[in-house]
Amino acid sequence: MHKAGFVNIIGNPNVGKSTLMNAFVGEKLSIITSKAQTTRHRILGIVNGDDFQVVLSDTPGIIKPAYELQESMMGFVKSAFEDADVLVYMVEIGEKELKDEAFFNKITNSKIPVLLLLNKIDSSNQEQLEEQAALWQSKVPNAEFFPISALEGFNVKEVFNRIIELLPESPPFYPKDQLTDKPERFFVNEKIREKILMHYKKEIPYAVEVDTEEFHEEEDIIRMRSVIMVERETQKGIIIGHKGSALKRVGVEARKDLEKFFNKKIHLELYVKVNKNWRSNQNQLKRFGYNQK
Repeated sequence: MHKAGFVNIIGNPNVGKSTLMNAFVGEKLSIITSKAQTTRHRILGIVNGDDFQVVLSDTPGIIKPAYELQESMMGFVKSAFEDADVLVYMVEIGEKELKDEAFFNKITNSKIPVLLLLNKIDSSNQEQLEEQAALWQSKVPNAEFFPISALEGFNVKEVFNRIIELLPESPPFYPKDQLTDKPERFFVNEKIREKILMHYKKEIPYAVEVDTEEFHEEEDIIRMRSVIMVERETQKGIIIGHKGSALKRVGVEARKDLEKFFNKKIHLELYVKVNKNWRSNQNQLKRFGYNQK
C-alpha cells in the first residue's frame, strides 16, 4: 500500500509556515525571516518514504490585498483549498483571529481533515498555552489540535506522522527523488531576495523582484547572472549602497547559501535595474510567475 497526497499550509503572515515546511522537507526551500509577507509564491516541497509521498505546499500569509502583487499572492492561497487532501492551519501564541473572514469560514467548513497547529509555544507559559488552546479549539472545532514549536522541533514529527495517516492510498505524484516542483533559477531568486529582506528596511524588500537571466552549469561550477528589479531610482541607489558595498554583501551571502544548496562552486553576477511599478503591472506579474489568470 502506498499513500500520497497534497498537504497545504495556510495561516496569517509570519506564523512559521515556512519554518514548518522546511522542517518537514529537511531543506531550506522557503524564505524565513522576521519580516511578514516573505513567501510570495506557492512553493511545493516533496517528502518521500518507501510507502508514502507527502507533497507540501507553503503559501503566502493571509492578508487583505492592497495592490496587484498581493492579489496574486492571495490567489495562491485560494488555490491551496482546491487540491488539498489535508489542510494545515497555523496560528501562533498571542494570535486571536485570521485576517480574512472568508478564508476562516472555508477552514471551519472544510470537508477535508484540518490540523490546527498552535506554533511558537516555546515563547509562552503554561497558563497562556492552555488559554490559547481553548480559544482556538472553540474557534475551529472541526480540526485536530497540536501545540508545536516549528523552530525547536517540538511535536513536528508527531504532526508529520498524523499527516501520513490521513493521506489517501495513491501512487506518487512526482518522481521519488524530486524535492520540489520549482526550477533551479527560482531558488537562486529566492536566496537573493532573502538577503535583501534581511539587510534592507521599510518598503525596499517589498519593492524588489529578482530575475535570474543566466544559469550555466559546468562540471565544477555554476555561473549565474541575476538582476534585482526595483520600482524607483532612489531604491536602486539604496540597494547598491556606497561604492557598491550593500550589493556586494547581498551577493557574497547569497553565493555562500547557494553553494550549500547546490553543493557546487558558484559564480554569481548581480545587477540592479529599475522596473517602474512592476507590482501593479499585470504583464510584469505574469512574467515573474505571479499571475494565475
